[in-house]
Amino acid sequence: MKKVLGNKKAIALFVLPPLILYSIIVVLPVLWSFYYSLYSGTPGLKWKFSGLGNYLKLFRDRNFLEALAVNLKYIGFTMLGQVGGGLLMALLFRFWLKKYKNIIRTIIFFPTVLPTVAVGQLFAKIYEIQPNYGLLNSLLSRIGLQQLVQPWIGQASTALPALIIMDIWTGIGFHSIILYGALLDIPGDIIEAGRIDGCSSWQLFRSILAPLLRPMLISSAVFSFSGTVKMFESALALTNGGPGTATRSLSMYMYSVSFTYNKAGYGSVIAIFIFLLCIFGSGLINLFDRKEE
Repeated sequence: MKKVLGNKKAIALFVLPPLILYSIIVVLPVLWSFYYSLYSGTPGLKWKFSGLGNYLKLFRDRNFLEALAVNLKYIGFTMLGQVGGGLLMALLFRFWLKKYKNIIRTIIFFPTVLPTVAVGQLFAKIYEIQPNYGLLNSLLSRIGLQQLVQPWIGQASTALPALIIMDIWTGIGFHSIILYGALLDIPGDIIEAGRIDGCSSWQLFRSILAPLLRPMLISSAVFSFSGTVKMFESALALTNGGPGTATRSLSMYMYSVSFTYNKAGYGSVIAIFIFLLCIFGSGLINLFDRKEE
């Protein structure tokens, strides 16, 4: 192995193919989007150089700011639900649900592999109010909470929370599995020593489990952030960005600007903003991975 790693030709042979593929798939589209962002209109149709005009327009665009606000709310609550819920489920698998943990893990992970459209249609039926009550409204009606029956995805005040709940349900299984794997890597002797020293469950988690789980918690948060910052498929499947603009994300607004209104230049600016937001957010999360010298 040392001989192979010391051979520059061998390193180039292994590194260059994926580097070229990565450049074609990732780097080139980013550069192309940056080039497009300096122009206004559509290529071949009123396509003219505008310099930084599209960038200056960005934060004066009320629709963009509304989409950004929706995106940030969605990211915050969905990340908290997916990672926090995943951690809770992982702890249940590790310490309490030992007898049926394999079956329960499979059931919880199953929504992760379901098609987004299928999940959207499922929750549309759950939230339905017309022509018949869906599961949620039927349950509320049966237990005497008729005053809470409402069009959950048909009004601006509840559409985004309904979408967030759906995506937490979809993603919590993935995060629970990777955090459960991290819990299994913690030696049982360390946990047992903490119990012998008289640690309560909370002290055991705060002083022993949480520090050892921190690298995987950060990775889980990055996975959740990179998935939620895009926010497109699930919102399109459940609410189509509505009602009005209540669940319209940056990605949906970018798509609308680029392909509905044929403003490829301005759409490229929004795409670059999403790209930079993803980099900034991931870097911010990784700041918590400080290693003590």
